[in-house]
Amino acid sequence: MPVPRGKKPTVTAGTRIPKLCATSRENQEEGTQAKRSSSPPHGAPQKRTAFIDITNAHKVQISIPGRKKNAAKKQTKKTNLGSVSTENQANLKKSLLVSSEGTPSEKTNEEEVAQREAAAPVEELVAAAPAAREVPAHLQKQRIPEEFDIDSGNSEDCYMCPEYAKDIFDYLKEREEKFVLCNYMPKQPSLNPEMRAILIDWLVEVQENFELYHETLYLAVKITDHYLSQTVVHSEMLQLVGSTALLIASKFEERSPPCIDDFLYICDDAYKREELISTEANILQTLRFDINIPIPYRFLRRYARCVSAGMDTLTLARYFCEMSLMEMEMVSERGSLLASACLLMALVTKDLGGWSPILQFHSGYQTSDLAPVVRKLHVMLSAPPDNKLRAIRNKYAHKVFFEVASLPLVSLDVLEKVLAQ
Repeated sequence: MPVPRGKKPTVTAGTRIPKLCATSRENQEEGTQAKRSSSPPHGAPQKRTAFIDITNAHKVQISIPGRKKNAAKKQTKKTNLGSVSTENQANLKKSLLVSSEGTPSEKTNEEEVAQREAAAPVEELVAAAPAAREVPAHLQKQRIPEEFDIDSGNSEDCYMCPEYAKDIFDYLKEREEKFVLCNYMPKQPSLNPEMRAILIDWLVEVQENFELYHETLYLAVKITDHYLSQTVVHSEMLQLVGSTALLIASKFEERSPPCIDDFLYICDDAYKREELISTEANILQTLRFDINIPIPYRFLRRYARCVSAGMDTLTLARYFCEMSLMEMEMVSERGSLLASACLLMALVTKDLGGWSPILQFHSGYQTSDLAPVVRKLHVMLSAPPDNKLRAIRNKYAHKVFFEVASLPLVSLDVLEKVLAQ
């Protein structure tokens, strides 16, 4: 059952808006009659616009600063245009009189001169116009081959951002270099990898109970790892750090994030409200408020669309990826590389082929780049399960997730054949 969220304040019964007194109502009616020619029917709401009544707008003159100057300028322009037009007409009549008296050759000469004078301003404008600048190479739109184009089919869906979807993921892939981690456990005297695995197993249960997005879970784990890599934390405060990281990730990802009281409740009231708020401020200041960390889940969904993978195949890859969250060895792996390795294992398990050229184009990885991570994943999944850490396995053993946790693991020999291609 989902954890109940904090109660929202309810409106007190019996509170009503105070009625207007008779005198104020009469004053309002007098003001309305002064502005309008007809009063509204009995019981109907009175019309009120932002500034003045629209029906009387043509009768009221509003003095706006700067408007008179602009009107005067327009008036002078009109008069100048009028005088120019009258002068042109007079000159035209004179030219007609002169041309009627002159010879045909003189007429043609005068017409050529007039045409040149008329064309002179245009030539000056063309000459004065700046030359068209070439678009820099880094701003030019990247051309995607037709066989690798997976976004043109969503041209009418603005939420999919088909015009620059690949640019977004290329940017996220470049941004990963800023958030590369290493094994930080030697810096934590009172923590160990087992404690971190227990914390993540608990976070998965909270994510299910609160019905949060998977992106929220992945981001919370990333925030926790980056904070622990820079700050020494005592073992008694580890759960507080994890729950606070989930709170921050919920504010970043969720439409309706849980309130602070919900996170205090799931911690069994082991911490106070002031401690949670103080820890939130400390985490954000330590990370310099840069919490838009690329997560493997986003890359996984993107790469699965490249091969039109079914929901069962994507769910199997998600299971592999979520299991890797508990492993300390996977902390140093980039999210795009980890997502690619998980998808490759899912494709091989489902006998759907290997790492195709379209996946190489969008991910930027060759099969040789994925081989070390795929081998780590196989060792992790083939290890005997820990009975204390069953949240992810129980989650993906449900029918909603196609019971992918109960599927047999692909043999290492089959994986090596695919990796050797």
